[in-house]
Amino acid sequence: MFDSINKPDATGESEQVWSGRRDAWERGHDSQQSPMAAPARPPGGIAANERAQDEAIFGVTRVLTFAGVKSLTSASGFFFERDGRLFLITSRHVLFDAPTGHAPDRIEIQLHTDAHDLTQLSTLSILLHRDGLSQWHHARDGGGEVDVAAIELDRTAMPAGCVVRAFQPRHLAVGFDLFEVGDRLAVPGFPLGFFDTVHHLPVVRQASIASCYGVRFQGLGYFLTDARMHRGSSGSPVLARIEPVTPGRPRWCLLGVHSSRMDMASRDAAQDESLGLNCAWYADVLMTLTSGASHIDL
Repeated sequence: MFDSINKPDATGESEQVWSGRRDAWERGHDSQQSPMAAPARPPGGIAANERAQDEAIFGVTRVLTFAGVKSLTSASGFFFERDGRLFLITSRHVLFDAPTGHAPDRIEIQLHTDAHDLTQLSTLSILLHRDGLSQWHHARDGGGEVDVAAIELDRTAMPAGCVVRAFQPRHLAVGFDLFEVGDRLAVPGFPLGFFDTVHHLPVVRQASIASCYGVRFQGLGYFLTDARMHRGSSGSPVLARIEPVTPGRPRWCLLGVHSSRMDMASRDAAQDESLGLNCAWYADVLMTLTSGASHIDL
């Protein structure tokens, strides 16, 4: 900048213009000599030190079902905390499904034990029956069985230092008028058992609301989502992002629990493509399932 070729005599600019250009150069030069500052994260992003607080990452777990030592299926689930009690939420058909004869006697979930080293894990085995009684809570309404189940977890049996970021009642939608058809959704889970096998983190499917939110689709307790979903995603939370992100306010709103793909019985499998629609049971049922009763008629 101070070479003769850059000075006013050579450039033809005034001393005032050259001085301004010189000052800008010096500021840039000095900043490059300082330690590089971390780039500001974009609006709505999530800083590394906040990831351990994200329910969509540390509130979701893979659910493996067993009959004795025989492995049966892989599904998804998430944690829900209420009044100091901790529950595992998943689809009811993951724990028992009469039409297919699926009747596991226990499940396993994996929990992170170090928020900084995500390769550190512990496995928790949960019995589904005690003294002949099922240990999960389920509900039935006028449309039949609600495909959501809640199992209360014994905190004393949880691994020491486990990293669990449970959803809470404050994550539930306060009204059905806040969301509408076409709104974007996120569905974290373990489709086809696929996930980050090194860090044991879920993957997230993007979805959208595909039926009138707040209206029971065909009289049943769910709404429809438009997303590419697979086996293994049953029990995943269906989430809407809350913007803007502000301190003390949840990042996610828990709208539903993914259950299964929805299709037309009359579809010709050879000629018609799959609709790509899915059932998401309204999440307000969690307040009923975590109230204490094992079987509830809504």
